Amino acid sequence: MTLPTRRDVLAGLSALAVTTLAAPAILRAAARLTLYGPPAAPSAVLAHAVKGGFLKDVAPLAVFRAWKTPDEMRAAVASGSMGAVVMPSYAAANLHNRGLGIGLLDVLTTGLLYVVSKDESLKTVAGLKGRTLALPFKNDMPDFVMARLLAQAGLGEGDVTLEYTASPPEAVQLLLTGRVDAALLSEPAATGVIIKAKSLFMTVYRAIDVQAEWQAVAGTSEIPQAGLALTTEVQQALGREGAHALQTAIEAALADALADPEAAANAVADALGFPPEIIAASFPTSHLSAIPASAARKTLEGFYGVLAKANPAIIGGKLPGDGFYLV
Repeated sequence: MTLPTRRDVLAGLSALAVTTLAAPAILRAAARLTLYGPPAAPSAVLAHAVKGGFLKDVAPLAVFRAWKTPDEMRAAVASGSMGAVVMPSYAAANLHNRGLGIGLLDVLTTGLLYVVSKDESLKTVAGLKGRTLALPFKNDMPDFVMARLLAQAGLGEGDVTLEYTASPPEAVQLLLTGRVDAALLSEPAATGVIIKAKSLFMTVYRAIDVQAEWQAVAGTSEIPQAGLALTTEVQQALGREGAHALQTAIEAALADALADPEAAANAVADALGFPPEIIAASFPTSHLSAIPASAARKTLEGFYGVLAKANPAIIGGKLPGDGFYLV
């Protein structure tokens, strides 16, 4: 498959010419680098990296933009209009194996999925039997993970009614109005609905910690759920030193964000559409990280293997090779 032409990349990359600063190991992207992320907690780290000045020696003109749905993100990456994107880790592997030149820079969360419910008695995946579960994004990360958990719990087709939604807010609405028994949400949406319910004189419980349940499936509670992926265009523009400098800047931004969640939350609130206090409150349950892709390779391959047992096409039919792991 041929790579996108530069004219396809105007919205996100603007050619990304790179010049060397006084210190040769530090690179500066002369044109604007746009970092894209989902409406989820890892985006707070990237937005904080931009607004907090952590990228000044790598990409001083960098900006952050949120993508809305996985389908929108995949289409934009394929067309070349998004070049530096936080995406589900399996999606990065899939696109890489399909010849799109995607590489993974890092893992930005080791799991931020929770089942929330107004029913205090719901505490395990097995307890979902006979209930209706709202689940955003059919055939995407939450769906794949939940499918493995249901199978592990011995629940087959029809044991749980899955109500798929186009977005997390739609799932939240179904839960609050009593049309479903529970909802599978990522952070900060999970924290958001718990807080919102209180204002409506309801109680929503964090019923099931998906990461804890994953232990029985994969032997680890870590789910390398999402990371920053770079297209070939961005990789070539940054170069190896620039990619390492970008990773170092993100690590510094994460440390600062964890030390001051309010500042990071304020940086991303407008883009994600969540009040900053909800984003900040979600940090402890978001398992935020900035693990270089090569350091996370064993965990990633274990995760990919679990997903591929159900359907190898999820990751593009095979484990990605060495070139997938950028730093």
